[in-house]
Amino acid sequence: MQDRANMKAKVYVTLKPSVLDPQGKAIHHAVEGIGYRGVTDVRQGKYFEVTIDGPLDRDEARAEVERIAREVLSNPVIEDYRVEMD
Repeated sequence: MQDRANMKAKVYVTLKPSVLDPQGKAIHHAVEGIGYRGVTDVRQGKYFEVTIDGPLDRDEARAEVERIAREVLSNPVIEDYRVEMD
């Protein structure tokens, strides 16, 4: 049996493209103000690392993290999320 201890998931949460991002706009303005050129847009988001330790296999762990991302880490009305498993 494979060792299942300490699987790690990375969860990226971003605003949906149709949602205004005032913080991203402020960052974009600041980046331009200090001299960076060629940056056309900045969208901010959230990043989470979730460590899973227990009897779950990789598919079960991914399903659990997907559920956490959907129900706890993001607001599905205005945010999208992506889960990557290590």
